[in-house]
Amino acid sequence: MQAQSGSTVPAVETILTRMAQARADNRTHLRPYSVIRDYKLFGKETHTSKAEVIANVTFVPPDLKHYAIREAKGTALGETIVRQMLEHETTIVKDYSSTDLSPANYDFRFVREEALSGQHCYVLEMLPRRKDKTLLHGQIWVDSTTYRLRRTEGEPGRAPSWWFRDARIVLVYGDVGGMWLQTASESTANVRFVGQHTMVSQDVEYKISELAAGSGTGVSVLAAGLAWSR
Repeated sequence: MQAQSGSTVPAVETILTRMAQARADNRTHLRPYSVIRDYKLFGKETHTSKAEVIANVTFVPPDLKHYAIREAKGTALGETIVRQMLEHETTIVKDYSSTDLSPANYDFRFVREEALSGQHCYVLEMLPRRKDKTLLHGQIWVDSTTYRLRRTEGEPGRAPSWWFRDARIVLVYGDVGGMWLQTASESTANVRFVGQHTMVSQDVEYKISELAAGSGTGVSVLAAGLAWSR
């Protein structure tokens, strides 16, 4: 990542307004989809995974999300963590406003300009307005052209559970068939009794419905295929 100078940085309030507009525009492009997601759990030995879990995730806009574990190998801790992560996703999708990157949930401060994967971004610090495990204290990378979120990195405002502490989460976003979605993540935490572990997830394959999100047929087709995350 490399800094870029010579540009005029908008006020934080302007950046936030344009981010909100970009999110609203993205919601109009959401379509029902399913994705195969690969999870790998690593301990201190980062070159060899301790567990691998394959999950199917299905999303029907605006707030219906399901998942199914397709395959699980290695230590049982891997599947336990993946199930907790996916349960969390299916819950928060029902109320985006509670976790939205908005002034209602966060205070924001401009930190710097930076190039991320070749794209010029504004980096903002985000400070949760309340102690909540669904809110992160950290930084976001906002594309200076599209005002879409490209990366989020931070620590939960409150420990996610008794089992996990010192958690740090990285979320990566990208274009999927005209929709701007979270496509990868990396979560690191000290797991009580067993030490530090890292869970890395990557979206592998998407199947996107060409029908509008409000189409009853599209919903029924996807629902019938459930045996999935955003």
